[in-house]
Amino acid sequence: CESFVLISTDKAVRPKNIMGATKRIAELFVKSYSLDSNGKTLYSSVRFGNVLDSSGSVVPLFRKQISRGGPVTVTHREVTRYFMTIPEAVGLILQSLSIAKGGEVFFLNMGDPKKIADLARKMILLSGQTEKNDEYPNGEIEIKYIGLRPGEKLYEELNISKNIEKSSHKDIFIVHEDFIEFDKMIEIQEKLEYLVSINNTDDILNLLSKYVEGFKKD
Repeated sequence: CESFVLISTDKAVRPKNIMGATKRIAELFVKSYSLDSNGKTLYSSVRFGNVLDSSGSVVPLFRKQISRGGPVTVTHREVTRYFMTIPEAVGLILQSLSIAKGGEVFFLNMGDPKKIADLARKMILLSGQTEKNDEYPNGEIEIKYIGLRPGEKLYEELNISKNIEKSSHKDIFIVHEDFIEFDKMIEIQEKLEYLVSINNTDDILNLLSKYVEGFKKD
C-alpha cells in the first residue's frame, strides 16, 4: 500500500468520550507506523470537523424535525462546532495524499466555529418558516434545548499542540504533536488487542486514559 490516510476528527483533541479517545489512539498508531515504514507506505491522518449534510450531521436531523413542524432540538445555547462541506472533506483527503511525507496530522482551515443554535435558526428561515420563541410566540418552529449529552463538549478544538505549520496548500495545516515510539506502540497494540479479546472494558479505558491526553475513564 503506497499511502494510508486515517479519517480522524476534532473530537480526538482532549476527548471526553470513547469515540474521540479511540480516534486519538488511532492517530498515535498511524504516527508510530510512519516511523517504521521505511518509506514503503506513507501514513498520515486528517482531522475532520462536522461534515455538513453527511449521515451523522445535524443538518438531516434538523431538516426532518422542521418538516414535522418541530421542535428542533439543540443540546445547549452556546454549543459550537467546526463545519466543513462534503467536497471540502473529500478534497482534504485527496490533497493530503498528494502532500504527505509521512506521519502528519492535517486539518482544514474551517474558519471560526459556528453555534449550532444559529444553524438551526437559519435552517428554519430557509424553510420559509419562523422561529417560535418568547419574543415571537406566533412563530411556527420552536428550538428546544435538551442539555449536553454524556461525553459531549460545548466546543471542539482542532489541535493539541500550538506547533502548527502551513502545508503547500493554502487552506491545509499540519499540527506537530507528541507521539509514541514504534516499539512502545506495538506493546500498547498487543495489550489492547488482548483486552478487547477478553472484553475487559475497565482495563481498556485505563489504557486509553493513560495514553490519550485529556481523556478520563470516568
